[in-house]
Amino acid sequence: MDADVVIIGSGIGGASMAAALAPSGKHIVVLERGEPLRPGPQDRDAKAIFGDGCFRSGETWLDGAGRAFSPGNYHYVGGNSKFYGAVMLRYREADFRPVEHREGTTPGWPISYADLAPDYTAAEALFKVRGAAEEDPTDPARGCRLPFDAVQDEPDIADLRKRLRGVGLKPASLPLALDIETWLAHGQTTWDAYPNTCAGKHDGETVLMQACVNGRVALWTGCDVHQLEIGVDGRVSAVHYRQDGKDKRITAPVVVLAAGAVHSAALLLSSANDNFPTGLANSSDQVGRNFMNHNCSAVLALHPLRRNHAVYQKTLMMNDYYHDDGQGGAPLGNVQMLGKITGPILAATSGLPGFIAQWIAARSFDFYAMSEDLPQSDSRVTVKNGQISLAWQRSNWSAHEALVKQLKVKLRQAGCPVVLSRAFDRTTPSHQCGTARMGKDPAHSVVDRFGRCHDHPNLFISDASVLPTSAAVNPALTIAALALRSGQHILETEFAT
Repeated sequence: MDADVVIIGSGIGGASMAAALAPSGKHIVVLERGEPLRPGPQDRDAKAIFGDGCFRSGETWLDGAGRAFSPGNYHYVGGNSKFYGAVMLRYREADFRPVEHREGTTPGWPISYADLAPDYTAAEALFKVRGAAEEDPTDPARGCRLPFDAVQDEPDIADLRKRLRGVGLKPASLPLALDIETWLAHGQTTWDAYPNTCAGKHDGETVLMQACVNGRVALWTGCDVHQLEIGVDGRVSAVHYRQDGKDKRITAPVVVLAAGAVHSAALLLSSANDNFPTGLANSSDQVGRNFMNHNCSAVLALHPLRRNHAVYQKTLMMNDYYHDDGQGGAPLGNVQMLGKITGPILAATSGLPGFIAQWIAARSFDFYAMSEDLPQSDSRVTVKNGQISLAWQRSNWSAHEALVKQLKVKLRQAGCPVVLSRAFDRTTPSHQCGTARMGKDPAHSVVDRFGRCHDHPNLFISDASVLPTSAAVNPALTIAALALRSGQHILETEFAT
């Protein structure tokens, strides 16, 4: 064997898995398709990032109608987390149970919140999360405070918090994996959707680099994995990848797939062979199915005579409509601040003339409304001749429309007479998940409650693929917690002495 464990992907899931396994002293190799992000002049250039898409991968997928589109994913050490908003929220306790929504009922999880709570705590410590969980009445039971105090509101955001309270809402501080002082020292911008090249955000790369220090963890970059080889015993016998124009393979008794919800499913499907003609881990026919992508909208609220001087802004959230619509009806979702939208960002993303975009952005308070997308069998990833197709069947949209409507009412009551909204489409990867769902029954799921594939006992999946539901909060912390839980299980079952 070339290693004890091979991990495919260095995003939140792969990095957290490496962190869980590193103290064991086992030889761990992380295969990453991309290279490290290096500091450069485009790091805080809004036009380059949002207008030119200079950091995007350039890959193309097909939608359900066969039309090509750019998916907005990234291939770097740390994966999409290099650009994430650093929000680290726990799923609510109810999210692990079946929940009745306007357009259907979620299936529930094979584990409970209590099962994952210790791993949530460990993940918050690993990513050095800052926050004040006690401010949020929907925050689930926890045994301790967050590791660090919340990032402070800027003066205009502190005033906004008061105005939101004044109209009956319960704004709470966002839990953030962020070193705000380091971030701002390298540029006076928000971090949301900006590349992390200064270690201001705690992302997959920062966690992985610490794992390399703590154990025998090797990161191999530029490795495009294209096939998993299966032996006669049904176990993964080798990982095939291409690096520097050469085809290579690596072997290990344990393989962890953490390439992201779309690419992990695509790799399993592309690894089909005579014994597994529909793809690996797919005896249930669930690989690639149940794709979810949060229903999201940007909501800009402004008063023509009031300016917003905030630089980063992203410190507040509201869960007033998380468990119901405020009147006992079905859940609507979560609302949080977007990173501050500036004139160049708005011009690049909306097509507005620069002077109009600048005028709006200087006065806007920018929100991110997020509602749960429900799992559906026909919402799926497929692969044909190496081409990925994503037929996303958006669901629960009526709940999202109701959330945006409620938010607009409250924002006008809070002193913002002009409120604009714009939904995000499939080109924005709004927390893709669900394509290799976790479950107890191998006939209806891909992995068990520890992320082990039902069909291949030495293959684990450790990314958003395994999420049975999307909930309505950012999934990063849940991915990390599941990876830590899975990593401990690997140590106890695969390497027990």
